[in-house]
Amino acid sequence: MEPLSEKQIRSSFVNCTKGEAARLRLPLDFAGLPWPELDFLGWVDPGAPLRAHLVLPREQGPVGISLRVPSVGRTSAVKSSLCQICLTGHASSGVTLFAAPLAGARGREGNTVGTYICADLACPLYVRGRRQPKLRTARYEESLTLEERLERMAGNLDAFAAKVTAG
Repeated sequence: MEPLSEKQIRSSFVNCTKGEAARLRLPLDFAGLPWPELDFLGWVDPGAPLRAHLVLPREQGPVGISLRVPSVGRTSAVKSSLCQICLTGHASSGVTLFAAPLAGARGREGNTVGTYICADLACPLYVRGRRQPKLRTARYEESLTLEERLERMAGNLDAFAAKVTAG
């Protein structure tokens, strides 16, 4: 992913108001992000921990999606969960249901779409092996190449983004 400016990020959001986009806080480590290893930018808002954001690179310019994070509930340390974007297995607390308001009038009416994603939104780093999930069992090995796993992740993310923007 090419590095983005703060202005590019704030103007990219399709499912929130300009005021909400102006008030969101960028990731705490924004200046030191590993842009070449990111296929998308995702973070939990440091000023509003029940909000998260995704910014996806597109040919016509980045597309930002605002997400809602459910309040923290009790999770089992024994159970594991699977991210629906990168298919990384985590302890159940490592995957969270994120809900995105739909873009346009349907979103303003309260309609949302949700998916289970890595709680830290670091899918590209998990796929590349730069970050390891916290599992009680061994991580499963895939026969897909890194390029094939990145393509699968991009396809899953594109399908989610299409649901949000079809609003």
